[in-house]
Amino acid sequence: MKYLVLLIGLVMVVGCSKEAPKPKAAKSEEKKTPGEVKLEPAMVKSANIVSVAVESRNQPLVLQVNGRLTANEDRTWHVDSLMEGRILKLFANVGDRVAAGQLVAQMHSHEVHEARSEYQRAKTDLAKVQSQRSYAERTRDRMKRLLELKAASVEQTEHAESQLRDAEAAVKNAQIELERTRVHLVEFLDVPAEAHEDEAVPIKTRNGGTVIKRETSVGAVVKAADGVYVVSDLSNVWMIAALPEDQLGKVRVGMNAQVKVQAYPEESFAGKIVRLGDQLDVETRTVPVRIALGNPGQKLRPEMYAVAEIAAGGATEGLVMPQAALQDFNGQAVVFVDLGDGKYAVRPVRTGRVQGANVEVLEGLVAGDRVVSRGAFVLKSQMFKSSLAEE
Repeated sequence: MKYLVLLIGLVMVVGCSKEAPKPKAAKSEEKKTPGEVKLEPAMVKSANIVSVAVESRNQPLVLQVNGRLTANEDRTWHVDSLMEGRILKLFANVGDRVAAGQLVAQMHSHEVHEARSEYQRAKTDLAKVQSQRSYAERTRDRMKRLLELKAASVEQTEHAESQLRDAEAAVKNAQIELERTRVHLVEFLDVPAEAHEDEAVPIKTRNGGTVIKRETSVGAVVKAADGVYVVSDLSNVWMIAALPEDQLGKVRVGMNAQVKVQAYPEESFAGKIVRLGDQLDVETRTVPVRIALGNPGQKLRPEMYAVAEIAAGGATEGLVMPQAALQDFNGQAVVFVDLGDGKYAVRPVRTGRVQGANVEVLEGLVAGDRVVSRGAFVLKSQMFKSSLAEE
């Protein structure tokens, strides 16, 4: 036991006499600032990185208003039933393009039979009065011969002339009635005047366009003036924009507007203000503004959401930079700001209107900041590599 205690004490003395090992010197690394990229001068040159300054300029005053697209009501037509009846067939669907005068539906109606009955009565009445006119004409001629032979009086001859005139007037009236019933059948109802094997009544479009609504179905009973289809010429549409109350004094009819929709973010559609609303929406405090715009290729559809930029006159000072400087980083619009000495900082921005090759800067930069307008892809790649290395 005595020897064990001595051994433990010896180990403790030896252990205390040894120096503690010094930690290995850490490799000196340059401290990196989050959101920055540093490139060597040679790499900046090989990547052909170009930076330009953000400028402050006087820009035309432009109002941005939101709204939705609708069909142009001045170029929209209702295809209605001309009489009471039952729908037999429908030949068009929503989205179909139809020509003027195209057959789009057929129906059955008892009114056709009644109209044909009137037409047949008019034909019978005409034949009757024509026969009476022939008799009156023969009577008048006979009275003239008898008057020459002094076998009839002047009064008798004049009476025969009067009866002939009455008969001729009756013929004219009967001809007018016959033509009226024929026109009603052929031109208004668009069916043959005479009885036909196919008794279906056609329903045709008056104007060409795109079917935007179907208002009935096969087998449905409709009345006169009931809607069957709605057709619109979508080569020209309307945007109904909600203009804030405080901006109303800056807008007038005839001003130009550029309209954009989410479906075609790179395109703008030229339009013009054609009407300012007469009533204010009490909930949104906005006034409806109607903008008429062309629709080349019929890309625009009713009920699309849209944004209109209205040139309101005057100018305001703002910042602009090249549109090429904009980059997308994890869904955020950013630019790379040149800090000098090969350092570049990524900075989120909010932009406004596009003006040719430039874009308006609303937030994130100040005048004089230098942004990378060419070669930003290299910086973006370096930023992604740094992010992966940190993970």
